[in-house]
Amino acid sequence: MHQLFRLGLGQKDLSRAGDLFSLDDSEIEDSLTEALEQIKIISSSSDYQTNNNDQAVVEICITRITTAIRETESIEKHAKALVGLWDSCLEHNLRPFGKDEDTPQAKTASDIMSCILQNYNRPPVMALAIPIAVKFLHRGNKELCRNMSNYLSLAAITKADLLADHTEVIVKSILQGNTMLLRVLPAVYEKQPQPINRHLTELLALMSHLEQPEQYHLLQLLHVAAKKEQLEVVQKCIPFLIGHLKDSTHTDIILNILIEIASYEPVTLNSFLPMLKEIGERFPYLIGQMARIYGAVGHVDEERARSCLTYLVSQLANMEHSFHHILLLEIKSITDTFSSILGPQSRDIFRMSNSFTAIAKLLTRQLENAKAGSNRRKISTEIEFPEKLEETKLMVAENEDHEKLQVKIQAFENKINAESNVPSSIRRYSLGQISKEERKNIRFNRSKSLALHTMLTKGVSTDDGEDANRGDIPASISLSEIDPLSQGSDKLLFKTDTGRLQLGDSSVSYPNIIHADSENLPETVKENFQEETPEATASPVEYQDKLYLHLKKNLSKVKAYAMEIGKKIPVPDQCTIEDTVRSCVAKLFFTCSLKGHYCLYSKSSFILISQEPQPWIQIMFLFQQSLFPEPLSIQSHSVQFLRALWEKTQTGNAHSFETAMMESMFPQQKDLDQVQLHLEEVRFFDVFGFSETAGAWQCFMCNNPEKATDDPEG
Repeated sequence: MHQLFRLGLGQKDLSRAGDLFSLDDSEIEDSLTEALEQIKIISSSSDYQTNNNDQAVVEICITRITTAIRETESIEKHAKALVGLWDSCLEHNLRPFGKDEDTPQAKTASDIMSCILQNYNRPPVMALAIPIAVKFLHRGNKELCRNMSNYLSLAAITKADLLADHTEVIVKSILQGNTMLLRVLPAVYEKQPQPINRHLTELLALMSHLEQPEQYHLLQLLHVAAKKEQLEVVQKCIPFLIGHLKDSTHTDIILNILIEIASYEPVTLNSFLPMLKEIGERFPYLIGQMARIYGAVGHVDEERARSCLTYLVSQLANMEHSFHHILLLEIKSITDTFSSILGPQSRDIFRMSNSFTAIAKLLTRQLENAKAGSNRRKISTEIEFPEKLEETKLMVAENEDHEKLQVKIQAFENKINAESNVPSSIRRYSLGQISKEERKNIRFNRSKSLALHTMLTKGVSTDDGEDANRGDIPASISLSEIDPLSQGSDKLLFKTDTGRLQLGDSSVSYPNIIHADSENLPETVKENFQEETPEATASPVEYQDKLYLHLKKNLSKVKAYAMEIGKKIPVPDQCTIEDTVRSCVAKLFFTCSLKGHYCLYSKSSFILISQEPQPWIQIMFLFQQSLFPEPLSIQSHSVQFLRALWEKTQTGNAHSFETAMMESMFPQQKDLDQVQLHLEEVRFFDVFGFSETAGAWQCFMCNNPEKATDDPEG
């Protein structure tokens, strides 16, 4: 042991102990284990509680030791001695005395805890530490318990199996009020479900007393439990989950749990369908997930199939376009399983019209006829229905879009059939949450950027629905009509549009960003180019603009990144930030870039509700920069929009837009993974795909024009 340790600890010399800080870490590293063993002897002596000098020497030495361990990264070498000293603290009273004043051993335990458990990603250290750590949860020291819970939560992320053996202790600590440990339970449930199942009713009773993050962890636990397919757990969960659906805060995860249960025990949800229907009427944006639950219950037997079909068909006529494919998918799945319900007309109904209202009416009529026929037994509807079907077909034949929709539905139907082997439990339609009553809109619109080959198109409508023929230059054309990642423009033109940005009570007008090659423009436009190129060159102000300078330094990286990420994640045509009761969400609109003859989204958008707006804003920012040959400045109009979007999503003392963009120029991988997962859950990739040929995102029909044949049966 180093001489200063020997003098400081052996003679309890405070000044010698202080001299340890004058030494380099490497000089004392070999002495740390021996010093820890000596401290254990001192702190366990009978008079230690009252000996202030000994306490001060120990405190100084522990601080020096933990610092040296951290700096030399020698925790594994000294872990056994460090954990041994930590364990010895449990032999003494750890409850605070006086006015929240810790005992000497509690202070020692706290100092050692941070040194050990900060190494939660080192399994050998955790294997020694966790059996001791959980003992501190029941020693009456709230602060120690709270800090311990934080570290154990981190340990659960990397080494849940080490905590699994102590599940019973953890659950009891939670029930005694240490609810922070709820975040550990989803990780340990896989290894040790029984202790949690025994106390599940008590854990569920805590829900109304928990903070929102803790409620989320409890629901995550139920999601993990639901995947284990244990009927006993399911029966306890369902009434609890249905009861909490009325609170819009957690509707998304609750419905995903119910969908999981419906995939293997649909009959358990049958009696709750009226309540689910009521909740669906209150929150129409949940129809995608509701449809999956009704679809699952509809497969139990023919009686339930008819009942569920009635609900699904009624929604088909009322819901917006983005939900129609989901509803048709579930309706078709049920009618394929119970083919007698619709009979041979089923295929014609699904392919007959581009009016989903007409399809809904025919399905409703056939369901009613089938029900009446069932009651009368002998009376058939096979004569009546084809006549009405042919009559409707004649009306629809007058519609020029009839042929197009036949091909659309046939191709989509073929795609569904090709995926029929995919288990229903992995099909997700989670559409997030939104409160339309408390909505404030801020829009980022890709259609404010124009490309050369669309500039001279006539008769294009503005956002207000009026024709824009100002010198044959449209006021607004979607970027999705061009290659979003191909840059051929070397000049930039700004024209003020009539659009408004609503932020709180204020309105700010915003410009169109027009990209053009000056050689192909009329003379009048060339003159405007020479007068207005605010983002083509940097002003002296921009050289003081930190965002501009940062982008200038990283411009090539940004362009390369945007091109690469653009092949994996689509950039929305429009983004709206909307308030909900407790947070805000992004409402994202996607359209097909080609809009071909049989396009699925030629007249509508695919709508996605995201509860994580900031990664999307970051993606849109990178995309905007990739369009410009020069760095954007904070004064750029497009940046100002994104900045306003960002500020709308901020809470507390979060970073400003420019600070966030500079500190983390590219989204974190976990955020990108979450974005892609959400797109998969709402089946975005079923109807859209990135075309390498076009270099843009296109719908299924535009990517597969060979499907658009005159004979859908062929």
